[in-house]
Amino acid sequence: MDELLFGISGLPIWSGIKNINYASGIKYIKSIGLDAMELLFVRNVNVTDKNKEAILKAKMDNNIYLSAHGSHYINLNAYETEKQDQSIERIIKAAEGLAKVKGRSLVFHPGFYLKDSKEEAYKMIKENLQRLNENGVDYRLETTGKGTQFGTLEELVSICKEVNTCKLCIDFSHIHARGNGCLKGYNDFAKILQYIGEQLGRPALDDMHIHMGGINYNEKGEKHHLPLLESDFNYLECLKALKDFKIKGCVILEGPMVEKDALLLKDTYKKI
Repeated sequence: MDELLFGISGLPIWSGIKNINYASGIKYIKSIGLDAMELLFVRNVNVTDKNKEAILKAKMDNNIYLSAHGSHYINLNAYETEKQDQSIERIIKAAEGLAKVKGRSLVFHPGFYLKDSKEEAYKMIKENLQRLNENGVDYRLETTGKGTQFGTLEELVSICKEVNTCKLCIDFSHIHARGNGCLKGYNDFAKILQYIGEQLGRPALDDMHIHMGGINYNEKGEKHHLPLLESDFNYLECLKALKDFKIKGCVILEGPMVEKDALLLKDTYKKI
């Protein structure tokens, strides 16, 4: 990646387009100055043989970076082998759907600790991730927002060092919520980026996939997303750290204001 792109999760909501879909949504976000869209496969893989050509054409015509968020029903540490197999199948189907439209990054939450120790969960999730074959799509493990979920920064960095098909998705809002409001200032964001660089090298900083947005939380972690300006997420200091570390890749805005907050991030970043 040569720069830092900014985009949205799912479809835009302020376009005024009747019956908006991925293809028309892609054209719209390009027209307002955004660079990326994360397709939502959280319930089903909604790239089909009927719509894939239109999505691909819109992507290519408008030079839009496409990623996708995988199913919410993934647990690579499930007790039942059948559920682990189903999780792998969901990941593979999502990757195949994204590949049909020449998308790049498939984001997903790897699983839950359940009653296992963190070490036991790590071992099982790593073994299951090693079953995924390379297919041109990056498997992006997302830092998670609740203490019950596998996916601390340290866990995922370690997995990425051991499983060569996996890369990071740094969700700063999730890290903030999981730590009950732990990302307060510039140094908190800089420490994360420095750690990634030290552990995974400069190539990881030159090809980052990032989630950001306002978030509501309590001592147990993430509750729900908020508009940026109605939250305590310090997006300005986060963007300053991204610029100082010369981060390249893609920032995806998650939250109820979608393209408005994504433009706020991009415009703020350009002014720093």
